[in-house]
Amino acid sequence: MTISIGNDHAGTDYKFAIVKHLEAKGITVTNYGTDANDSVDYPDFVHPVAKDVTNKTANFGILICGSANGVAMTANKYQDIRAGLCWTKEIVSLIRQHNNANILCIPARFTSIPQALQMVDTFLNTEFEGGRHQNRVNKIPAQC
Repeated sequence: MTISIGNDHAGTDYKFAIVKHLEAKGITVTNYGTDANDSVDYPDFVHPVAKDVTNKTANFGILICGSANGVAMTANKYQDIRAGLCWTKEIVSLIRQHNNANILCIPARFTSIPQALQMVDTFLNTEFEGGRHQNRVNKIPAQC
């Protein structure tokens, strides 16, 4: 399994902890995030993650910023991306089960690192339920 990860300056410590956690499980991680705490523009780190997931270079993506709103908004501009903003593992379960989310967006300013690690595990271990949810997921992309 390959995970692409991106973060801005608010998520650097979270990214390091998540990468270490995933690599300990034998998961390959592609790091597009900043490794510093200096202010950066989050879209610069979102686009490569979204492209990897869209192109199936990565199985899933993880994005981290202060509120996770900016990264989620940016990622969801991509036709095949379903990025979910989560702050509890229960919400993570639902974005996987009901929405077949392929990118997890974590708000670093509203979660702890241990919570973030639990959310990552939940995201990777929860399956899409399909069924009635598949019809809804099919209706998500804009029909322009």
